[in-house]
Amino acid sequence: MTQTLDNLLDGLRAAAEPTRLRLLALCAQGELTVSELVQILGQSQPRVSRHLKLLCDAGLLDRQPEGSWVFYRLAEGSKANGLVRRLADMLPAEDAQLRRDRDGLAAVRAARAERAAAYFEENAKAWDRIRSLHVRDSEVERELSALVPAGDGTEILDIGTGTGRILELLGARGVRGVGIDQSPSMLRIARANLARAGLANVHVRQGDMYRLPWEGPAFDAVTVHQVLHFAEDPALAIAEAARVLKPGGRIVIADFAPHELDALRTEHAHRRLGFSDGEVQGWLRAAGLKPAQTVALPGEKLTVCLWAGDKPPHSPTTH
Repeated sequence: MTQTLDNLLDGLRAAAEPTRLRLLALCAQGELTVSELVQILGQSQPRVSRHLKLLCDAGLLDRQPEGSWVFYRLAEGSKANGLVRRLADMLPAEDAQLRRDRDGLAAVRAARAERAAAYFEENAKAWDRIRSLHVRDSEVERELSALVPAGDGTEILDIGTGTGRILELLGARGVRGVGIDQSPSMLRIARANLARAGLANVHVRQGDMYRLPWEGPAFDAVTVHQVLHFAEDPALAIAEAARVLKPGGRIVIADFAPHELDALRTEHAHRRLGFSDGEVQGWLRAAGLKPAQTVALPGEKLTVCLWAGDKPPHSPTTH
């Protein structure tokens, strides 16, 4: 048998068990930790971990350690040549057990969102101060300003605008812009900051970065400043940002490089402990963007990276 056939058989053997099929169905909907999977499945951690190891060994799941946590998700570039996605698509959506698992997953996600929302509400007034404990904002802002194409008439979207600092920074350069955030407390502070700066050309509104309220391309540039490490699905957030980006436009992402500071997760609701160049650039390409450049700004304990991605311009019309 060829290596490809061996891999296919390994994948089929690994998947051919009820609990492992349930795990594949859950991980097809997003990355999850062992403890979250234990909660949803109602099984012991040793048993769930054993099933996860078999699925990883067969190339059906990827295991991503981050500090003291480990995330599991459907494998990309699977040794089983796409078998994992086909299996996930074949699972009967109306199966009673899978429906219960989806309900459990919804409860896990709701608990995550509640914790994050509580954190944002508690820390809204001190948000800029908390962020400055880890990286010098002035340095990041200088590099971000250099990467964002801004000038009179430029339309900017700032995703996860927080206190409105990026809008304030770019608004002073004459852009027209809007910032979205889900936290009412953050939006109240952002509005106060923008009003104090006398910037009538930028404003904020409540919005979901996974469901942006624009039907098509509307912005010359999109900024995502220190937001993705809170995101449930960073790739989806980037794809949605690319959807509202005009041809020839640019997205600029500022976030942490991979690190091991677990306290940011336990004390500050960070979902991810940073991102690698390959991971972010892969998301940009998947969203139809061309990675432009990466700027790394090392700090004492954390490195902030800025990633830029450009949307191709319209092809010339052939007559």
